[in-house]
Amino acid sequence: MTTAIHVEKLSKAFGTTQALDELDLRVEPGQVMGFLGPNGSGKSTAIRVLMGLLRHDSGEVTVLGQDPWRDAVDLHRRIAYVPGDVNLWPGLTGGETIDLFGSLGAGLDPKRRAEMIERFDLDPTKKGRTYSKGNRQKVALVAALAGPADLFVFDEPTAGLDPLMETVFQKTIGEMLTDGKTVLLSSHILAEVESLCDQVTIIREGRTVEAGTLAELRHLTRTAVEATTTQPIDAIRHAGGVTGFVARNDRHASFSVENANLGAVMTQLAALGIEAIESQPPTLEELFMRHYATEHDHEAERR
Repeated sequence: MTTAIHVEKLSKAFGTTQALDELDLRVEPGQVMGFLGPNGSGKSTAIRVLMGLLRHDSGEVTVLGQDPWRDAVDLHRRIAYVPGDVNLWPGLTGGETIDLFGSLGAGLDPKRRAEMIERFDLDPTKKGRTYSKGNRQKVALVAALAGPADLFVFDEPTAGLDPLMETVFQKTIGEMLTDGKTVLLSSHILAEVESLCDQVTIIREGRTVEAGTLAELRHLTRTAVEATTTQPIDAIRHAGGVTGFVARNDRHASFSVENANLGAVMTQLAALGIEAIESQPPTLEELFMRHYATEHDHEAERR
């Protein structure tokens, strides 16, 4: 099958500002890809290139096997796109806007349209000028989710939504997972990405700094452990891969351990007689912050 999104060494500059610097991104059919990075990292610029809204300077990019700049009109009939800040026609109702979006894109399934309107608690009879930011976002989400698109691209799609509607969005995307839909999801809500995405790409300053499944990325970092043993636990302080060792008393401590050393540390703990133990794999937030940290932060850690 054709790769849904193929980006290799993609670059884009605005004057002296290098927004994308040889970015790599690959999304296979049926994947839900989390696209992460701090503000100004180039996520929205990359998405605009993928949507044919910007022309890149160099590198390779194909979307659903086509050139997003040359084949933009055709691709827009196969892609559902929701930006983080939606503007609507002030004189059209929400329902009319949904239908217009559908006619310009992949079309609409009337039954699915009605279901999404009810699910997102949207009044489609109100004019666009009366909608709050959250309701404008709902209009775009309903239009996107009510169609049979081949690829769904979401750029901060829950911006302006209340927590209940965020949960509704997550549930809907979760259903799409089981249907084999292809999704690129850029979100600042890391828990949202962690619950929905099976693949993650982290970018910084226009470059890809990490990509893979969450399981693969977690192998590159530490696991938090809290343990109580029958014998004094202080010997674990000097075990390979252990950092941040804090003893509550002589038999109870918390620490972090490099995943490559986790098995050996567990063997040492077992030899000390484990009474209780809790371990927590690294969260997506920890993985993200690892690459978000500045060189100053890394220098501080080394000191």
